[in-house]
Amino acid sequence: MITYRAILDVPTELLHHLAGLLTEHREQLGTRTGRRALTCARQALLVLIWFRTNNDLTLLASSFAISRATAYRYRDEAVKVLAATTPRLHDALTQAATDGYTFVILDGKVFTGDRCATTVIGKKKKPVHAWYSGKHRAFGANIQAVIRPDGLPLWTSEVTHGRLHDSTAATQHHIYAALYWAAEKLNLPTLADAGYHGTGPGIHTPIKLPPTGGGHLTTDHQTHNQLLRSLRAPGERGFALLTQRWKALQHLTCSPSRIGILVKAALALTHYEHRHTTTAY
Repeated sequence: MITYRAILDVPTELLHHLAGLLTEHREQLGTRTGRRALTCARQALLVLIWFRTNNDLTLLASSFAISRATAYRYRDEAVKVLAATTPRLHDALTQAATDGYTFVILDGKVFTGDRCATTVIGKKKKPVHAWYSGKHRAFGANIQAVIRPDGLPLWTSEVTHGRLHDSTAATQHHIYAALYWAAEKLNLPTLADAGYHGTGPGIHTPIKLPPTGGGHLTTDHQTHNQLLRSLRAPGERGFALLTQRWKALQHLTCSPSRIGILVKAALALTHYEHRHTTTAY
């Protein structure tokens, strides 16, 4: 086997931050010194390498002189610790209003992964693949996110089946109730794409043509849609910020049901890099 040196392009402060979280976690578990194969700093380095490069964990395990099973266990432990630091939706919305933002953006994405044989009964009363997205023609999980106007994700949801529409996924996570509250109490409306059409007050979506076809949008309606698109466009980069920075999210080989917690862990890393903190963590 050939070995070589490499540079990991993440700030040293992030490594120390994750190592500190892992140290606190081990103290809570009552882990004695010297009982683990890797120190907290080495475990943090292993996890950051995986997130940033998506290297095979079997090869990473050999690089750190640990078993493949231990590498997976250490990664999952760190993911759980990181995900626990992400804010709740109401806290994220409150922080956005406190920081002076005048609106937030709601968006959804199907994170593709390997096929999973889970089936459910579809609308036609026939079994369908729960994780298969007909729109993307791929297996994956639907994740919803609330994003700042500059493109920084503030909050991400738990996982839902990839076959579900964005609006349905948002309903299952009770996102609309929080957004209605933010619009009324915080004067913080939400901008969303046409997939969330008709979701209620405080959530602004493009105006569609009548379903009967024909006709055209008025000048006022076209202006409304153009303004909405221009305001929403920078925020649409929120998921790209996560997937391009943390390459492990680009194609996941784990069970789709675990994608939600992996995205939350990546969100925590992104928040630290961008110096974004929420007081109610």
